[in-house]
Amino acid sequence: MRPWRAPNRCISRLQNKIDYENAAALVRRLKAEGKTITCAESCTGGRIAAAITAVPGSSAVFPGSIVSYCDGVKHGLLGVPEELLQSVGAVSEDVARAMAQGAAGVFGTDLALSATGIAGPDGDGSGKPVGTVWLGIFCRGKCRAECHVFPGDRASVQALAASRALEMALEALDKG
Repeated sequence: MRPWRAPNRCISRLQNKIDYENAAALVRRLKAEGKTITCAESCTGGRIAAAITAVPGSSAVFPGSIVSYCDGVKHGLLGVPEELLQSVGAVSEDVARAMAQGAAGVFGTDLALSATGIAGPDGDGSGKPVGTVWLGIFCRGKCRAECHVFPGDRASVQALAASRALEMALEALDKG
């Protein structure tokens, strides 16, 4: 049996989308500081976790993650209150923060990243534009979130969101 190889045009297209240098820098920093990280991802579909686990040795700082694509998983596994999901919707600051905090609790990590948004091509009926993504971070017992409207197609929105989430983690570590 011959192993499958992706055509070169596919490999370069996929590799250039997410900033793997930041993932490698993040893993090095976490190892050096003896810290751990996890993710709770919705619209990014595991791309943040994939970037981190693409780094050799990442298992020392990354125990796992949760792809919480539907609200039931956000509530059931991450502890996001149903009332919150119903009142503000999944694509919101409060839900991004709750997802990050929930993931840190599930995995017992020092840091946690979250992503919830509308990757497209269709909207979610809320009136929020395609490309809207809330990224959350839990670090040192505190949560914060930031909103972005990323341009491009679905793959671009997901990759840009994953790359920004990795930057957020590095920035949090820089703040000491």
